[in-house]
Amino acid sequence: MTYQCFDLKVEDKIAHISMNRPEKRNSMIPSFWAELPELVRQIETEHKARVIVISSTGPHFTSGMDVSAFGSSESAQSDPDPEKNARLKGLRFYDNVRYLQETFSCLERSRVPVLAAVQGGAIGAGVDLITACDMRYMTADAFLTIYEINIGMTADVGTFPRITNLLPEGIVKELAFTGRRMGAEEAKARGLINDIFPTQDDMLESVMKIAEQIASKAPLAIYGSKRMINYARDHSTEDTLDYVRIWNASMLQQGEIQESMRAAKEQRTGDYVDLPSPHKRMANSIDE
Repeated sequence: MTYQCFDLKVEDKIAHISMNRPEKRNSMIPSFWAELPELVRQIETEHKARVIVISSTGPHFTSGMDVSAFGSSESAQSDPDPEKNARLKGLRFYDNVRYLQETFSCLERSRVPVLAAVQGGAIGAGVDLITACDMRYMTADAFLTIYEINIGMTADVGTFPRITNLLPEGIVKELAFTGRRMGAEEAKARGLINDIFPTQDDMLESVMKIAEQIASKAPLAIYGSKRMINYARDHSTEDTLDYVRIWNASMLQQGEIQESMRAAKEQRTGDYVDLPSPHKRMANSIDE
């Protein structure tokens, strides 16, 4: 399948999603918001990759949301009853933002780890994207900015509920209130990103090596680890301990453990069972 905003390459259980509109600074046009969830679904159901790497092309990772993603006023202008249409403006906006939020929530919910490799700027909705990923890497010249404040709006596609788990509240508020840039060095010092690399080529080479390490582990154990870490972030220690007991009571597989031990002893890659394809209706549900 051909995508307007992305290229997809799957090799050795690693799915590499690359934004491919460098001439437009990889702005998030309307097709972006439909294609990314479809790519994630395709990766999990068809390719059964064990890790996803998201990178980009050109001078910037992404310049953020294209204003056309909000929709035009054409429907309102052609509506036979514009007064009634105006009454639904708030609900339509609510539903549209929920649709946009789902594009990044699917990364957080994905059963496989998602790694972001950022060069140049992650601007506006680019911050929403990378904070929904499990791990983040940057080139030395990279930066992020919660740019929405500079155009008179509040970021609403996912930045705040996620970045507040990654940075101290005061720093988040400073970024949100000023729209200033946070460079790679500061982002690493504050624990937002995992590592910095001198060039994009160096970054991608290293990130792919990390992806290879992840892909070599038992997929069920990786899935469980991601679920537990995300659950622990949002729940109490007591609730999380109970959840992990329930999870392992139903998911722990002696066969995978034994294969891991044999593979380590024989110094080879483990022969693990891939995760089954998720039910299509569940994969597409925004209420999951």
